[in-house]
Amino acid sequence: MTEVLLKELSSSDIDWILATGQREEITAGTTLLRQGTPVNALYILLDGALTVTVAQADDNPIGRAFAALEGGELSGREIARLSKGEVVGEMPFLASYQSSTTVKAAKKSLVLMIPQQQLLEKMQADITFAAHLYRAIAVLLAHRLEQMVNQIGHSTVVLCQPQVREILFTFAELNDSDIGWMIAAGTAMRIPAGSVLFHAGRPVDSLYILLDGKMAAAIAEDADNPLIRAFSTLEKTDPVEREFAKLSRGDMVGETPFVEASPPAMTIRAIEDAIVLSIPRWRLAAKLLNDVGFAARFYRVLAILLADKQQGIINRLGYGRITYSSGQSLDERFTYEDELSSGFLAQVTLAGTRFDWMLKQIRGN
Repeated sequence: MTEVLLKELSSSDIDWILATGQREEITAGTTLLRQGTPVNALYILLDGALTVTVAQADDNPIGRAFAALEGGELSGREIARLSKGEVVGEMPFLASYQSSTTVKAAKKSLVLMIPQQQLLEKMQADITFAAHLYRAIAVLLAHRLEQMVNQIGHSTVVLCQPQVREILFTFAELNDSDIGWMIAAGTAMRIPAGSVLFHAGRPVDSLYILLDGKMAAAIAEDADNPLIRAFSTLEKTDPVEREFAKLSRGDMVGETPFVEASPPAMTIRAIEDAIVLSIPRWRLAAKLLNDVGFAARFYRVLAILLADKQQGIINRLGYGRITYSSGQSLDERFTYEDELSSGFLAQVTLAGTRFDWMLKQIRGN
């Protein structure tokens, strides 16, 4: 993955990272990030290898207690192995973000550590740097998500079942002028129940925002063979598909071509009459190239969504936060470590207001 940073960052971006970062040599077994703890720095792996694990669900509270007292940790399942050029601690621009995985050195390694505060100040002061870094992080997360799915198996795919609805991130992070441009650039399309919006394994020509109705995401049972998926749709044959998620108002699909070259692994189909806002891929690509502020906000949204989907996979597999990893319902009498904050609830209100405004504008046109 070394080429991702070299491709997405400019020469001046790399100069700043090298001047600001601190080289650290770490021995095998050293923990860089621990699941459920705050992320205080961005790490770039210069040499060596890192393992990414998630804590196994453990129903024994005594075992968890002694592990904590002894400075140990619950047994973990490896879901990825990272090579040089990879980035960890990839969400330092979110102040409340906690690592969803544990990252350790698989062997003697060399990392470049960029402190969170200095990175935040740079991203706020240099919007071009921010746009480049957000895109690089989104690309790396997309590849890592694909690696996780391949490692765990397609039977557990939950890529369209985020922990928080996409409308909250998309419409709270973008500003009013961004949404105005999307309305002007897009076309409202009615998709009859049973119709396919796009097929797995085929290129996606637009970014779609679901305005009304419901859709389903399905993955073909022969998902490991993209040619079979692509040509089965040309030959009018129906591949065996398994539905794994339902989409509702505000959800966004067709965004992956902007961070990875491979066609989507899912088919999106309307399960009731639906209306989508279709923004042509070429038009959005041109906007991202020519409006650096929009690009920074758009790629930030994608990075957050991809990180959220990664956490969704981990939680659905039963490796969620230790506080309630046994699968029991939450209790209103307790305060949990990731309970919704007042700031987050304000974000929900803002997102809902902007989405309603978008609907009114589109209906008016």
